[in-house]
Amino acid sequence: MNSTLLVNIFRFVLLLALQILVFNNMNFGGYVSAFPYILFIILYPVNGNKANLLIASFFLGLIMDLFSNSGGVHATACVLLAYLRPYFFKFSFGLSYEYQTIKLNDVLTPERFTFILLSVTTHHVALFLLESFQITFILDVLLRTLLSTLFTILTCIILIYLIKPNKR
Repeated sequence: MNSTLLVNIFRFVLLLALQILVFNNMNFGGYVSAFPYILFIILYPVNGNKANLLIASFFLGLIMDLFSNSGGVHATACVLLAYLRPYFFKFSFGLSYEYQTIKLNDVLTPERFTFILLSVTTHHVALFLLESFQITFILDVLLRTLLSTLFTILTCIILIYLIKPNKR
């Protein structure tokens, strides 16, 4: 088996377990939640198979929906993020994306932060809009999106630095 495949399977299982066991039980005031399981989609290799990413994203969201009783909102938000991911790469990295020389688990640069910010914000807007499914709750959705995005980005950056391979 390919080592990249093993790393992705391990990352999928680890982030999903961490989300289900730890972060699903953390909710601050009903407005702040962390969803670091989307780090799997964010850290998926740039030159990886995009169809496999879409399928894995669907199953990632589906498993989250099963454990959260959320009726498909996580699956939809994850597939949307996986679908828009190449466009976020092009916007954030420009020509570096064309040559596929991007490593997201390196030092945090403005390009990497922009990519993570776009990814997390898109996921959260889709998730919270589908969860409320009423335009009358738009202020609630925006507040939850803002606060949860900040908390998720902070959590994701910490997790990236924790799982970053050491350079010797």
